[in-house]
This record gives sequence, structure tokens and C-alpha cells, in this order.
Amino acid sequence: MALASMTGFARVQGEAGVVRWTWELRSVNGKNLDVRIRIPTGLEELEQKIRERCARHLKRGNVTVGLSMKRDEGEARLTVNETALESVLSAIDLLRQRLPDVPPPTLDGILAQKGVFELKDQEDDEATRAVMLEQLLVTLDRALDELVSMRRGEGTAIGRLVSGQVDTVADLTRRAEALPSRQLDAIKARLAAQVAELLDAAGGALDPQRLHQEAAILATKADIREEIDRLHAHVDAVRELLGVGGAIGRRLDFLAQEFNRETNTLCSKSNDVELTAIGLDLKSVIDQMREQIQNLE
Repeated sequence: MALASMTGFARVQGEAGVVRWTWELRSVNGKNLDVRIRIPTGLEELEQKIRERCARHLKRGNVTVGLSMKRDEGEARLTVNETALESVLSAIDLLRQRLPDVPPPTLDGILAQKGVFELKDQEDDEATRAVMLEQLLVTLDRALDELVSMRRGEGTAIGRLVSGQVDTVADLTRRAEALPSRQLDAIKARLAAQVAELLDAAGGALDPQRLHQEAAILATKADIREEIDRLHAHVDAVRELLGVGGAIGRRLDFLAQEFNRETNTLCSKSNDVELTAIGLDLKSVIDQMREQIQNLE
């Protein structure tokens, strides 16, 4: 499965009869899938279907779904306001009773009265509305497909970056493992020299056996074999996840935290300048890797 980021945009237009619309979808990073819907009044029945479709296409991210609609003005029709017409005719009857000698008003004059004629948008019948709702959802699916495509394109690019960063972590780990200063013989020689210096400085007053016991404890604490092994294991785990793909962002983020934990321990155990430098390089690349991973679905 392809990797996908959580950021993307899609814009799709559609029409049915005299109605035209535009879907706009935007998504950014989020811990879970959070869908915010902005649609015209009167289409509230679509909200649940919109959420269901978003859940089928997306796993994580803050998603804003916007719908704008417009009806063609040319389809408006002229209608007679029955109430206004009755009022005008009643007024004419009253005037004729009181002013019988006045000529009756013409039809043009009656129809020219304000409110008698109204320009209204053509109302949709149930069948036409059903077709429109169906097409709205069809175009929403197209918009979601476009959004997913954009997120996957960015996810592929992020995957390449993370893969390169993991290779760097693996290389730095191998360098730390191969350092001459962390070989057992080197550690023994360094500790033996330090013990000898202490004995000379104390004029032989210190217990040599006790010093050697303390040196053995320090040598054990300075051993980074466990951290090296765990770093190698985490590298393998990340590579495996990148190969599987899909919604792996959370698991990768957990592994990035584990990388950081092992590197901190390695630095704290370091008894060599070169090992410390490698540890700092590891921390830098791991921080960069985690920034990228947090964009993945």
C-alpha cells in the first residue's frame, strides 16, 4: 500500500439541471480523523453521508469539506402573487362603489401594481432533487479521490526522505559499533591506566581490589551493546513498515521516539569524544526524521 501524507487539497465542480456546485476539500495534520463540513442550508441530510465517505477514503487528518452552490438565473419564472392580486381587486371594487363615474382600471394597470407579479427561481420537484443529491455525492467521491491522490503523492516523497534518513541512522550506528574506543580491550586498557594513576597519586593507600571492582562496574555501565542492538532492530522495523505502507504514521512516530531514547542513553554512556559526536549526529537525523514522519497518515 502507498504511503500518504495528511496534507492535501481538491476542488471538483458538478451540475444537475439548473444547479451548479463546487466541492473544496482541504486536509492538514491531525491525531485522528476530524471532518468539518460547510454546506448550504437545506442540505443537512448529506452530512452523515459526507462523513461516511471521508472515513472510507481517509484514516487521519483534520479535513474541511466545503460546498458552494449556484442556480442559473435564466431559469427563473414569472408568477402571480394571488394574495396581492386579490388585495388590488378588492381595492378596485371599493373605489368603483364610491366613485362610480371613474373609468375602471385597465388590465395593464392592475398587473403593474407592485407585488402582483413575482420573479421566482424554478422549484425542483422531488425527482429532480433526488438526482441532484445523487450527483452531489458522485462529485464528492471524485473530490475525495483527488485529495487521496495528492496526499499519496506527498506521502511517496516523504517515504523517500524517511528511507534515506533511516539509512543514515543505520550507517551512524555501524560507525558507533566499530569504534576502536568501545572495544573491550580498549576499555580495559583505559580503565587500567586510570586505576594506576589513582594508585600512584594515593601512594598505594587505596585498595587495588576495590578499585578493580569499581572499574568493572564502570566498564559494564559504559557498554553500549544493548543500545546498538536496539538501534539496529528499530532500523529494520522502520524499513519493514515503509515496505508495507498504508496508514503507518503512528507506528513510525513511536519508533522515532524509541530511536531518540536509545540515542540519549548512548550519549549518556559515552566515554569517547568520537562516540559522543556520532550520538549527536544520530539525534539530529532522528529529529529530522520525526518531523517528516509526523506528516504521514
